[in-house]
Amino acid sequence: MTDRVRRLRERVAGLPLRTQLTAVFAALLVVGLGLSGVVAYTLLERSLTAQLDAQLTTVTPVLLDELGGGLPQRGRADDTLPSDYVVVVNDADGGLLRAWSAGTAPEGAPDLTGLTLAEVVDTDGEPFTVRGPAQESWRVLAQPLARPDGRLLGSVAVALPLGPAHATLDRMRTSLVLIGVAVVGLGALAGRWAVRRSLRQLNEIEATAAAIAAGDLTRRVPGAAPGTEVGHLADSLNVMLGHLERSFDERAAAGERMRRFVADAGHELRTPLATIRGYGELYRMGAVRDDDDLARTFRRIEDSAARMGVLVEDLMHLARLDEGRPLARDEVDLAVLAADAAADLRALDPTRTVALVPLTPGASTADAVVAGDESRLRQVLANLVGNAARHTPDGTPVEIAVGRLTTDGAGGTAVVEVRDHGPGIPAEHAARVFERFYRVDAGRSRDHGGTGLGLAIVDAIVRAHGGTVSLVPTSGGGATARIALPAAPPSGQDAPSEDDGAAPEEVATQNPDGGGRDPA
Repeated sequence: MTDRVRRLRERVAGLPLRTQLTAVFAALLVVGLGLSGVVAYTLLERSLTAQLDAQLTTVTPVLLDELGGGLPQRGRADDTLPSDYVVVVNDADGGLLRAWSAGTAPEGAPDLTGLTLAEVVDTDGEPFTVRGPAQESWRVLAQPLARPDGRLLGSVAVALPLGPAHATLDRMRTSLVLIGVAVVGLGALAGRWAVRRSLRQLNEIEATAAAIAAGDLTRRVPGAAPGTEVGHLADSLNVMLGHLERSFDERAAAGERMRRFVADAGHELRTPLATIRGYGELYRMGAVRDDDDLARTFRRIEDSAARMGVLVEDLMHLARLDEGRPLARDEVDLAVLAADAAADLRALDPTRTVALVPLTPGASTADAVVAGDESRLRQVLANLVGNAARHTPDGTPVEIAVGRLTTDGAGGTAVVEVRDHGPGIPAEHAARVFERFYRVDAGRSRDHGGTGLGLAIVDAIVRAHGGTVSLVPTSGGGATARIALPAAPPSGQDAPSEDDGAAPEEVATQNPDGGGRDPA
């Protein structure tokens, strides 16, 4: 039995949804119409029986009054009553005294003889049903027959046939069955139409899913009526499809960047390797003879190896940043790092005018404190300052601006800007200079000894600290690299106050040739 039920469930589960819903709707109609038909049939049967009982209850007292003087003579009356009544008078022992009927042959009437007075008394005046010779049902009411002094002589039984009532019930049953079949059939058709209409959008969703599976990620589910289940499903699927499309686009873009990155890395490594191999072959073939050529050869080999080492170190650094390794979270004063970077730039090019200035004129540089990794943030400023030194003419002024912007957040934003006044960078390249191996001029970084990864490392470190980096034009010409980092919450102690020009004056003291001048 269990296996049969399981197979039935599996068979039903394998049917289409519209077929299952239509079958459920038709089954509900069958159950509802069946229950209503049974109730109506039962009520009608009880009503017809009650009508017959009322007729018997009305006629029997009249007959008792007519027979109130005593028992009739034995025999069967030839006269008939003006209806389908059958009347039988029995003595106390159930012997037949007289019987007569109307409209029904005596042989078709039920046999009411043998009904003793004790049995009649036991009926307590309630009608009961008996069957005639032709298996036709009759409704009978039996009452005791008494003399005027109260002595019981026998009984009178009055019967009415249930045939007409049963015929009415048969017609009623046939009508209910026909009406039920028609209603269930029409209801099933209407239900199937309604289900198909309601599930039409699911077919559209299925078609959209098939198109997406075929590779068309731009397809979307047509909008449905808001507030409906299908509408909610369509909205959810469209949101999911949007995320999937963006994910695939990002994945494709990442794959393209990775392919370009590998190609560029191979190209960058190939140049120093070719140099090392070339000079090695010259030495092996004996082309390098005197000491000067030998020293120059090994110097070039050493420079190429150093360049390759720098490139490999940068690649490993980026790989570690991509892994998302946790960084130190110490309080770092960006003003201190900016001052050190300014000093490094002056040492690299003493002809430059280098100034450390507040981000906002008249403000202070002392409150630009962030929570981060000091060595990584020093590398950020070193890369930016080195980039400005490599890609601007000698003597070009540079300012490093430091400050804190107050926002609605708890700590605000600490900002560092490295401003140069060189040739600048075209706007179409400004948004891509932080990509790995991207060069505005394909040969410029190589000529200046760069790897094309310095700004990419800056971007990775800043993003690891929850900040942003951008490149914007400098007022008056040049380029400004802007770093914005979440500032550390106030510690509760007031930061040491400084005069507005203290930082530039300190730089000027270190660089008396004009470090305190603002070339902008």
